[in-house]
Amino acid sequence: MNPGSPAPQASVLILTRLRAHSTRLLPSDKVLRVLLRLKASGLEEQTVKIIGYYLRHIDTHASLDDPEKVKEFIANKQVDNGFKGNLVKAFNYYALINNIHWERPRYRWEQNKPKIPSEEALNKIISSSGWKYVVVFTLLRETGAMPKELSKVTFRDIDLERETITIRGRKGHASRTIKLRASVVAMIGTYLAKLGNTEQLFPSSEMMTKAWIKYRNRIAHRLSDNNLKDIRLYDLRHFKACMTYHRTKDVLFTKEIMGWKKLETALFYLQNLSFGSEEYHSATASTIQEACQLIEQGFDYVTEMENVKLFRKRK
Repeated sequence: MNPGSPAPQASVLILTRLRAHSTRLLPSDKVLRVLLRLKASGLEEQTVKIIGYYLRHIDTHASLDDPEKVKEFIANKQVDNGFKGNLVKAFNYYALINNIHWERPRYRWEQNKPKIPSEEALNKIISSSGWKYVVVFTLLRETGAMPKELSKVTFRDIDLERETITIRGRKGHASRTIKLRASVVAMIGTYLAKLGNTEQLFPSSEMMTKAWIKYRNRIAHRLSDNNLKDIRLYDLRHFKACMTYHRTKDVLFTKEIMGWKKLETALFYLQNLSFGSEEYHSATASTIQEACQLIEQGFDYVTEMENVKLFRKRK
């Protein structure tokens, strides 16, 4: 075959893009074939990269063609069952594609109870970000979208007149249209004007994650607050789920907003959410206009005393 033909060049390109976090090891021909097959079958590139990372990790410590050695390595590795399960899942792809018979081990693991960061902590990180990522992180918090979902949003999905954004579900989530606050709509309008004509409105999920870590760590260092470093990008979605349910007490509405297809998923998830802070900001309103402004800012009505309405919002 002509070495300058498109076929080998494409293979080299895919190999380069499929390299995982460590660049010290190149995948064997069989691993590369598995990754190419998985990509051709429709798996997303990021998923294929992760599978490649796990296969390389196994291959460093045990022969991929010896399933018993692989099982022994996974069983003895000092990690939690979630990581072991991911190693098993990755090797199972390898075994299926290479016609290797093995008895797949089962590792039971419990999902960690998400700790919801305070709105104040999220605001510190978001406000310290560059102008583009202020909008990106705000939208992730306001919509509860996964980073991958937001990265796929197009001009057609944004309706500034109706103040809505349509999130197209990924990884088993349902698509949904979400009503936005007026201040967020104005922010999007400014963002689109600055961005100009481009097909890609928002960065990739990988770039969002890198940016979040950069801005989060920088503000944590500046404020000498290491607790900020524990806040993950995905916690913006957790925050949306928790606050939506907290404000509405409506599990079905929360399920629709978050894109969960099964009620069981919503019930399990909401039962395991916990606020990181039980402290509140308080505010009062003596007129309907003041009350409306507080509600738009996320305050919840509590009670009325001496003809003054009392509101509160979690810090």
